[in-house]
Amino acid sequence: MSVRLSKTSKLDGILSWSLQALDTCPGSVSHKNELVAACQGCYATTGNYVFDNVKAPRAFNKDDWQRDDWVPDMVFALINEDYFRWLDSGDLYSLDLARKVLDVMTLTPWVQHWLPTRMYKFPKYAKVFEAMRALPNVSVRFSSDSVSGEFSPIHGSTIISHKSEAPEGVQVCEAYEHEGKCSGCRACWDPTIPVIAYVAHGKKMGKVIRLRAL
Repeated sequence: MSVRLSKTSKLDGILSWSLQALDTCPGSVSHKNELVAACQGCYATTGNYVFDNVKAPRAFNKDDWQRDDWVPDMVFALINEDYFRWLDSGDLYSLDLARKVLDVMTLTPWVQHWLPTRMYKFPKYAKVFEAMRALPNVSVRFSSDSVSGEFSPIHGSTIISHKSEAPEGVQVCEAYEHEGKCSGCRACWDPTIPVIAYVAHGKKMGKVIRLRAL
């Protein structure tokens, strides 16, 4: 059985493997049982992501990864790839899934992997993320919950409303200057870049930022 990967123009055609947003994102909920600021404006709950044909592979993936031969199938699917994006929507909601993703990363040293996640909030994931980060071909970015550029030493990414608001020493994603596309930039896949700030985009995120500024 073949795996279902996504290809988006934003990522210059780089493949990704995804799950349904929020449904598989335990880290999106605060201790007050509310969505954290960054997830309130989630791009993967609007636009093309609401269409059934876009939802279908994400729903399929939630079951598919549990197959015994999912890891070798993923490795085969990446045989000709140089870069790969994990989870342009959704998150590693299961520790068993996280372990399988680690196996895929380990078995594909020719691929540079980028994994954004909020599952670092759960201590049981610590060893898996440590093992991922020990691989030279993996960039694991712990996402800040902020939409105003705040981050702590553990974070690998944050959100800002404008490039001018980027904290000192943080690399700003320049996709907003290129119609939302990577346009050859591979900073997110580079583990030597500690923190990347993404300029907020979309009406939903804009509304979240405006409300929090009041």
